[in-house]
Amino acid sequence: MNVSNPSQIPVTNDKNLPGFDYKNPPSQELIDQCVHCGFCLSTCPSYRIIGKEMDSPRGRIYLMDAINKGEASLNEATAQHFDSCLGCLACVSTCPSGVQYDQLIAKTRPQVERNQPRNPWEKFLRFIIFNLFPYPKRLGFFLPLLWLYQVSGLQTLVRKIKLLKPFPRIEAMESILPKINLKTINKKYPYVIPSQTEKKYRVGVILGCVQRLFFDSVNEATVRVLTANGCEVVIPPSQGCCSALPAHQGQENQAQAFARQMIDSFSDTDVDYIIINAAGCGHTLKEYAHILADDPEYLPKAQEFVSKVRDVQEFLADIDFIAPLAPITEDKFTLVYQDACHLLHGQKISLQPRKLLNLIPNIELKEPLDAALCCGSAGVYNMLQPEVADELGEQKVRNLLDTGARAIASPNPGCALQITKHLAKQGHNISVFHPMELLDKSIRGEKVM
Repeated sequence: MNVSNPSQIPVTNDKNLPGFDYKNPPSQELIDQCVHCGFCLSTCPSYRIIGKEMDSPRGRIYLMDAINKGEASLNEATAQHFDSCLGCLACVSTCPSGVQYDQLIAKTRPQVERNQPRNPWEKFLRFIIFNLFPYPKRLGFFLPLLWLYQVSGLQTLVRKIKLLKPFPRIEAMESILPKINLKTINKKYPYVIPSQTEKKYRVGVILGCVQRLFFDSVNEATVRVLTANGCEVVIPPSQGCCSALPAHQGQENQAQAFARQMIDSFSDTDVDYIIINAAGCGHTLKEYAHILADDPEYLPKAQEFVSKVRDVQEFLADIDFIAPLAPITEDKFTLVYQDACHLLHGQKISLQPRKLLNLIPNIELKEPLDAALCCGSAGVYNMLQPEVADELGEQKVRNLLDTGARAIASPNPGCALQITKHLAKQGHNISVFHPMELLDKSIRGEKVM
């Protein structure tokens, strides 16, 4: 149903149309809060690229309303408009009426997964994603093969002859593959890492799934920055996926199972705070009370867990940052910070990362055009919707490059992969750092270039 005008939605008033089931459909009360003003349109990345009303927040809310009322069905045509949503939450930040689109789309995605059959190829692709990426041990099994693929020159050949071009989603997965480091496969952190100074806090650290295998240097840097600022760090070995990936794609049962496991992992740690260094993961961790709202046993535990969750930049900006900082370059270092959507729109964290980066001597922080626009990563969106994601990635990288900065700071692994991909496609070899890596280098007196 690619309609550009909501009035073109077929009205049948047929309550027998296939629609949402009884289990937590999108709330009619929340739907009715939308006054259809259209403020969300200019900030919605999918609407910008696709240009159709039904691929905007307002259009999707019209669809939810119509399906709730039996005026439209949940079918392949309508489901594609929900699938086209990146879940970036820019519309939530923009909406003058305070419409909770985040809660509406969070309730709609499981409905789509339960009630709209996928074609065999789509099923297979999603099976691979949801049974591999959230499981570090399973993913780690394939790292030696991926390492061999890279060092043998096969990756260069595959990309040169565009072997995967007929398979755009597989090509999208391959295109964001970072350099493999085999040392991360079986790496184990101590359960407790002592503070380097007088202990002021006892904090838990979440390692992540993709983060611990592909961006372990970010985890190492995070731990060092925390311990340099009076934190005793606890890392429970039983922790798994935070549930962000399945939660963002409507895999409700899997998301709930991961959330329970994470809560249990930290239940007896006696930590003051639970720290996360990935934006998408952090937003999901703070949503555990919603994810487990129907679980009377775990809901109180989820609420207590959420009360302790802090993004690492949020935490460090709120405490006394006592670690001495040295310049990371010999001269002025121009840096541009990329706002990750689930940090900016989901957690309302924007000033804190900039405050921390500005503590580093010689840093000159640049601001990009359209900073609040999604880069197109959005969890696994750049694998499932590669065409839209590529256009957004190209725009984001152009805006970052236009600042003239010598490096980019990104607080989310998915964003870093997406940006690195499009930097390479545009012929630029600019480093992308996590803010914790830059702070860590500054504390240790290391230079970045």
